[in-house]
Amino acid sequence: MAGDRTPKIVGTVWGLLVLNTLGSAGAKTIVPLPRSLIQMVTMGALVAAFTLALTVNLKLRIRASAYVSLLTLLLVTSVISSANLESGFGALFRCARLALFVGTLWLLSRWWDGSTTFVRHHIRMYFAVLGLVAAGLIISPGAALPDLYGGRLVGALWPLTPPQIGQYAAVIIGLTVLLLLGRRTDRTGAAVVIVPSLVLLALTHTRTATLGLVIGLTLAIGSLILTSAAARRFFTWAVVCATVAAVGFASVLQAWFLRGQSKENFSSLTGRAKVWDALLAEPRSTGETLFGMGLGDKSFGGLPIDNSWLAVYQEQGLIGVCLVAAVIIVLGGIALLRPPSLERACAIFLISYCALASYTEAGLGDASPYLLHLALAASLLAAPAANAARPDAAAAPPATDAPDATPEVPRRRVPQWARRTELS
Repeated sequence: MAGDRTPKIVGTVWGLLVLNTLGSAGAKTIVPLPRSLIQMVTMGALVAAFTLALTVNLKLRIRASAYVSLLTLLLVTSVISSANLESGFGALFRCARLALFVGTLWLLSRWWDGSTTFVRHHIRMYFAVLGLVAAGLIISPGAALPDLYGGRLVGALWPLTPPQIGQYAAVIIGLTVLLLLGRRTDRTGAAVVIVPSLVLLALTHTRTATLGLVIGLTLAIGSLILTSAAARRFFTWAVVCATVAAVGFASVLQAWFLRGQSKENFSSLTGRAKVWDALLAEPRSTGETLFGMGLGDKSFGGLPIDNSWLAVYQEQGLIGVCLVAAVIIVLGGIALLRPPSLERACAIFLISYCALASYTEAGLGDASPYLLHLALAASLLAAPAANAARPDAAAAPPATDAPDATPEVPRRRVPQWARRTELS
């Protein structure tokens, strides 16, 4: 398999990208961590990822990728919008971060061959992050379930918010389920990942992650139903269990979903709609409408935007919105054109999850876990490289002109005395 020839250091690079996208803002930790220290760690991880990727790919061999090409155009748009410094010098710093992120993806694209190699790197790294969250919950339940967040699970050892934890848990649950259905992992290994991740997801009370997991898995498994008996069985049992849960535990599920909020607060998406209305009503010049205000902290008026499309509109303008839409459309279109396979199902899950989460979460316009999820989808949709074009493939032995021809039988040597007898 081509994935077996991928250097181990590539997995390290992917893990460093995950570390960089964890962010530096979140809940209060047991041991207070200065934000400057967290930013130093995350940015250092990105610099290290780019350096290692460059070291392992010194000849700068890359593969054509529509996804990374669109990200490069988004980077150019970000630089143009940030050059006027309306968002301060921090905008240029964020542009440099995005440039390193995109550059690292270009260097890694050499090993994007449509295999599940990067899926395993993705699951391992995010499971390690969830392990850190679980450790914080065990050490200090009060700090991990603070009243400030309504008793929702947060990162007590590393500052992570409930939506972040819910996102990581939902993504690795979905990918692990698909690997199990494709018989790429055993039930014990899958249970070790799925069960604790489900518990952490439930403790976060994150509606977006839960809906993204359910809808994404439904679409992904639906793409396998015609070709996989295991997918058909899983889908049938999932429908039965969901029906029983909806009937028997309706009140419990409703209470978990509402999180004690009033109907007014729930209908306004926990106050998000007010920020969105104010952002759209803000007067803008033609340049600001097209290119945005420059990369910022995804907030408006001091409040988080919590919508990828409006955040991109605020920071990269209508051009940025069109590029992000092109990313989703191109990846989704390629996935639909691919024949049914486990890799295609994983890509469909990731694309649909990111598309759904984009309504209540920001991140599609800057270096973030969502762009990393989509990069994983792009690696799964990449066509396997031919041996002749693969830089690290051994030369194939030349084919014979007539492979089915009967091999020539060596002539038997006849002794001289037998020849004389035959002549006489």
